[in-house]
Amino acid sequence: MKLLSLLFSLFSCAICIAQEHSHTGAQPLNYPDIEGYRTLKTDLHQHTVFSDGSVWPTIRVQEAIRENLDAISLTEHLEYQPHKEDIPHPDRNRSFELAKAMDEAEEHGLLIVHGSEITRSEPVGHSNALFITDANPLVQDEPEAAFVAAKKQDAFVFWNHPAWHAQRPKGLPVLSDFQKARIKNGELHGIEVINSVDYSQEALTLALEQNLTIMGTSDIHGLIDWDYTEKGNHRPITLVFAKNKSIESLREALFAGRTVAVYNDLLVGKEEFLTPLLQASIEVVKAEYLPKTQVLEVELKNVSSSDLLFENQMEFTFYDSSPVFEIPAGETETLQIKTLEKKSSITLKLKALGCFTAPKVQPVVEWEVRIN
Repeated sequence: MKLLSLLFSLFSCAICIAQEHSHTGAQPLNYPDIEGYRTLKTDLHQHTVFSDGSVWPTIRVQEAIRENLDAISLTEHLEYQPHKEDIPHPDRNRSFELAKAMDEAEEHGLLIVHGSEITRSEPVGHSNALFITDANPLVQDEPEAAFVAAKKQDAFVFWNHPAWHAQRPKGLPVLSDFQKARIKNGELHGIEVINSVDYSQEALTLALEQNLTIMGTSDIHGLIDWDYTEKGNHRPITLVFAKNKSIESLREALFAGRTVAVYNDLLVGKEEFLTPLLQASIEVVKAEYLPKTQVLEVELKNVSSSDLLFENQMEFTFYDSSPVFEIPAGETETLQIKTLEKKSSITLKLKALGCFTAPKVQPVVEWEVRIN
C-alpha cells in the first residue's frame, strides 16, 4: 500500500513538472542598436475591453514590460465598441489614460503612445492614428473627416492589415482611390506588412512604391501568452531606429520610415536599415585556423531574439557543414571555412534567407573578420 502511495505521489509530481515546463512564459525581446540610432521595440496596434479586446489596459502594459518592449499603443476602434453596454465610455481617450497612469510603465521606461483605430468598411478599411492628443474629434460621420482630424493633430497614420481576407477575399491589398487621396494629402504614412501571423508581400510592394513606413504589429485582442507565446512564437513588432528613447524621437523616426518589421525569424525592411541590423545581430566571437591547416574556424553569436538563417555567398566553401545554416537566437554557430591559404582577414558574406528588403529579395550581408 505504501509503495502504491509512493508511486502515485511520484506520478503526480511528474505531471506537475511536465505541466510547468509545457508553459514557457514570454521572454524579453532584444535587438541591437545600429550605428547612429537606438533600436526601439514597439507594438503599435493593440486592443483592450475599451473596444473589442478582452483585457484591461493595465494587462497590455504588464505584457509589454515582461517582453522588454520600449513602446506600445492601445489603438481602440473608434467606431466599433462591442462592450459599450458593460463599459460605457463616451471619452475615447480612457484606455490610453489608464495605461499611461500605471506607475510600472514609468518605472520601466515604457513609452505609451496615444493612438486610435479608424474602423470602416472597404474601400476605406482600418487605419491607426498615432501621437494624437485627443481621440474624440476623430469620431466623424465621414471617413475623410476622421483623417483630416488626425492630420490636425499631426498624427502618424498607417493602414492596418491591408490584405485581411475578411475584407479582401483574395488576400491581396488594393490601393483604392481613397488611400491614394490620403497619401496625396499627407494623411497616410505607413502600412502593415505584418499583422498578427500574416505577412503580405503585396503590402511590402505598396510600401516601397508609395514610400510608406513598413510596420509589423500583433493586433492583439486576447492575451499575448495565449495567442503567441504558448504556440512557440514571439509577438510581431516594429523595430524603430530612433535618435533616442522618447515619444518625440519615436514619432520622428516613424515619419522618416526608419523601421524593420519582425515576426519570429521573419525580418522585413528597407536595405538601409535591415542590413546594419543584421550586421549588428551577429558578433564574431573568434576566428583562427585549425592547427596545421588552412581551414579557418569562425565562431558567430546571434545577439538578437530572432533565429537567423543564412546561405554562404563567399568564394570559399565550408569544410563540415551545408552552405545553408541557422544561428538560433542567443546561441553560437561555428563555421569551418576552406580559405586554401592562410589569410590575415576575410570578408564573411552571407545571404539572410529569412529577411526581405523587397518581395523575394534577400539581403547579402558582409562582416570583416580579422583572423588571430
